[in-house]
Amino acid sequence: METFKRTPLQLFNLPQHFLIPLFQRPYVWREDEQWAPLWKDIRRITELRIADPGSSATHFLGAVVLQSHEAQSRRLTTWNVIDGQQRLTTLQILADATCAVLTEAGEVRLAGQLERLTHNDEIYVEEGDSRLKVRHLNKDRSAFDEVMYAEPPVDHSDLVHSDSQIVGAHGYFSTVVAQWLGQAASSDYILKAKELTTVLLDGLQLVSIELEATENSQEIFETLNARGTPLTASDLVRNFVFQRLEAEGGDTAKAYREDWPFETKFWMKDVSVGRNFVSRSSLFINQWLTARTGEEVSPQSTFTRFKSYVELESDLSMADLLPEIKLQAQQYESWTEAANHPSGSLSTTEMAVYRMQAGGVEVLKPLLIWLHGPGRDIPEESIQRIIRAAESWVVRRQLLRLSGSDLGRIIADVIAANSAIPKSDLVERVIGHFARLNVTSTYWPGDEEIRRTLTTEAAYARYPRGRLRMILEAAEDHYRAETRQPQIERKGYPIEHLLPRSWKETWPVSSPDEAETRQEHVNRIGNLTLLTDALNSKVSNGPWRAKRSALQDHNTITLTGRVIKRTEQHDWDEQLIDERTQDLIDVLLRVWPVPEGHHGKVVDPQTKAGDWVELKHLMEAGLLSAGDKLLATHRDYKGKEATVTGDGAIELDGKRYTSPSAAGRALRQRATNGWYFWAVADGRRLRDVRTEFQNSMPADES
Repeated sequence: METFKRTPLQLFNLPQHFLIPLFQRPYVWREDEQWAPLWKDIRRITELRIADPGSSATHFLGAVVLQSHEAQSRRLTTWNVIDGQQRLTTLQILADATCAVLTEAGEVRLAGQLERLTHNDEIYVEEGDSRLKVRHLNKDRSAFDEVMYAEPPVDHSDLVHSDSQIVGAHGYFSTVVAQWLGQAASSDYILKAKELTTVLLDGLQLVSIELEATENSQEIFETLNARGTPLTASDLVRNFVFQRLEAEGGDTAKAYREDWPFETKFWMKDVSVGRNFVSRSSLFINQWLTARTGEEVSPQSTFTRFKSYVELESDLSMADLLPEIKLQAQQYESWTEAANHPSGSLSTTEMAVYRMQAGGVEVLKPLLIWLHGPGRDIPEESIQRIIRAAESWVVRRQLLRLSGSDLGRIIADVIAANSAIPKSDLVERVIGHFARLNVTSTYWPGDEEIRRTLTTEAAYARYPRGRLRMILEAAEDHYRAETRQPQIERKGYPIEHLLPRSWKETWPVSSPDEAETRQEHVNRIGNLTLLTDALNSKVSNGPWRAKRSALQDHNTITLTGRVIKRTEQHDWDEQLIDERTQDLIDVLLRVWPVPEGHHGKVVDPQTKAGDWVELKHLMEAGLLSAGDKLLATHRDYKGKEATVTGDGAIELDGKRYTSPSAAGRALRQRATNGWYFWAVADGRRLRDVRTEFQNSMPADES
């Protein structure tokens, strides 16, 4: 057995095959847990190298275990992948997806460099054998081979295995790489493309453990994966801190006793972050690092980033840095404990922590740590205004059920861009940063979009219960503040449907249309309230007058009291639900406001925003007509024609196809991006006609 530190170029450079054995589990990595963190790390390294051309920043991917294959090809070295198949597969998919994006942009030289990571040159491959360097022998083989052989630009939706996790990974990396690179042929694009290619070739590092064919690979696999408890980031940081402190000549026993705060139950508790659990101490150190560096740090990189920060960037000795960490850890613990307490009014910072917990996110924690950092001395009013704006940005996106996967990067950007800004300018600078965001993945939604969505949103069915309760509590606290009452207790009060979900027996209607309308109103926010105690099912599902009386007898919630007052002369019905929905929307827009004049328009929609466009839409817009000829653009099919039919399909060789990609696939007998393959009579590709259609649409429709 030998161990080497290798870059992707060093690992994949030679003509060879890496076989994923049949018994290995299928590909299971996913966007939130693995793809997005990996891409963020690669993007971070690439951007660091662009900002500092002399930088040699790298990212460690982990270890792989390879065993020499007994049956060697005459030309190609063959390895069995004993461990690390998920990592190797993802790295291959990322390299191929980036290669496809660069090929489409005409960057042939860079694409060729990446292709040599994934495909063996034909001169080394025996007739009938695969050129792919990684070969899956399990059920992933068909999907992997299909997407890795698909000719760019790849239409992932048209692949036979379009629903596989492997194709999903290729589609994800194709999208994020293309979005990050931006407009092809620009000087910025070329710089980014070159540096990204360099990082994918030699800016990543793996430990390659290589076994002879006769060695016991199973024993080594079990030792690596099944024995002992993995060290947390906090464990690694602790060891580093006290080794460093000892090297400085410090009193390690005293520092551990007085300045290391992370040995209590509070800090050792595992907390949920997305679908994963990490120790609270590891999570805090990660968030503290973002606050210190202005960089989004993946959980897997917490220790290595902490180490590099201490060794290369911090001006403080460990003896001076450790008390600062302790101080901010104590602040963090105080905020969290207050947020977890069911009673008592919370400060703006504590309420933000509570609402993040209820909403299932951690994204604003680095911002809170940064605002309260030692020596910053930001006025409390400024801190409150910044937190309210950031909270509005997050919650409004949650109300629209938009993705939060890219928000951590924005918080890191805010910190990096404003760390040296004078305190007098900080509020306007930070709020302005949020207001200028204009892409789907990060923008700050405006009032109109929130109102349009919440007016008909089935809130009870659409929002996680904790998040919905937090939204209703925020409205309740707003009403209470008007009369100087204390905040509502945070005891997980039950959410009650005023018009019950089981309404058919005691709230009858006279027609199917009325029944449909009633059902549509049941889960809207205007039909929901909070109760200090749940009603029994008979009362809850009973007639309104009896239910109103029960609510009146036991109510201390302002939200519910307003409903009682509203129905003094009129039973609860759909009209009142609509009116109360608008009232609550008004309140929520005041609780989480946007700057005056902010509309939250998306100027640069995500790449996938055009997927809904079909030929029929181009025909309706007058950009295509029935009978128009479509011309194949591929050099091997010059002169081949298809015809647009009256219903927006394509006729090719007497057969009808429902999409450009389907027609292209039928002609070429392989996956084909039809929007790129077919052109209209004036030479424009269909994708250019589609772009013209999209650009002609109002921003709020595209």
